[in-house]
Amino acid sequence: MLSDVMEDYLKAIYQIQSTSGAPVATSAVAEYLGKTPPTVTSMFGKLEERGLLEREKYKGVELTEEGETVALEVLRHHRLLEAYLAEHLDYSWSEVHDEADALEHHISEEFERRVAEVLGNPTVDPHGDPIPTADLAPIDHEEADTLGDHGVGDRVVVTRVSDREEEELEYLENAGVLPGTRLDVVDVAPFGMVTVRTEGGDEQSLPDSVAASIRVRPFEGDPAGGETNGTGDDSDGSNGEVPTT
Repeated sequence: MLSDVMEDYLKAIYQIQSTSGAPVATSAVAEYLGKTPPTVTSMFGKLEERGLLEREKYKGVELTEEGETVALEVLRHHRLLEAYLAEHLDYSWSEVHDEADALEHHISEEFERRVAEVLGNPTVDPHGDPIPTADLAPIDHEEADTLGDHGVGDRVVVTRVSDREEEELEYLENAGVLPGTRLDVVDVAPFGMVTVRTEGGDEQSLPDSVAASIRVRPFEGDPAGGETNGTGDDSDGSNGEVPTT
């Protein structure tokens, strides 16, 4: 049986691997988990002995198929718990991450099934991250732009927001920058601030580090064919949001 710490490492490697590719460097995992490189190296050895990852000297590690399956199961628990806490226990989206971290290792498969059923088998968590399916099939990680990749005049829809910084999430929630929200980029300052107009017409200035943590897709217009008037309100009364679970 794997320890909670081992599962945390596998989840971290998976998260890094899914965004940056393999192999995953020791330093990247150390930074992600707040551990020292020697501690990470020691854990890599234990996970390699169990057949959960492969190591390439001086380059890093990559999860085996078994290691990826374990990581996906932990992620499924985590993201279902986040959704349940937000929808049924009135947690804010900035609070659910730490609670789910504490609970994800300790729920049964039956509990997981019932939570998923109560939630209507959601496909994404409150932050827009995909929830692995019950059969733990690999997630198709499509390339996605960040808000920081866009310039003045671009209109985008928020698809995902990093859930690792509670204060950042609280700020974004208060600013109205949530998954499904349409944003207009109105200014990109040379000193690292991106200013956007939300659907309510308010302007929010975001540090470039925050803009880089917000995944977006181009806004494709109202499905019914309506045009927008460029002020943050749709001319046909639609808010332009995409459905979120």
